[in-house]
Amino acid sequence: MSEIVEIIDNLEHKLQKLLSKMDQLEQQSVRLKHELEKTQGIVEKQSQEMNALKQKCESLKMANSLLGSEENKRDTKLKINSLIREIDYCIAQLAD
Repeated sequence: MSEIVEIIDNLEHKLQKLLSKMDQLEQQSVRLKHELEKTQGIVEKQSQEMNALKQKCESLKMANSLLGSEENKRDTKLKINSLIREIDYCIAQLAD
């Protein structure tokens, strides 16, 4: 009979350890979820900043080429030609 009591006590002790570990893991899971949300917010903010900087860089390249910079002159001419074609298309649509 005492063996059964020991087995039950041992089982209760292991169950308590298991429940304690489960609580720790749940707390860790919640903490990691919050950390992930925070990190995703930071990544989204940096992505938006990066896109804004890319647009600013393109604008600066365009301005430099308009001012006579030889580096981006071809790109600027292509962009201007593209804009002229779009304007011509719009005028043609309005004329119809």
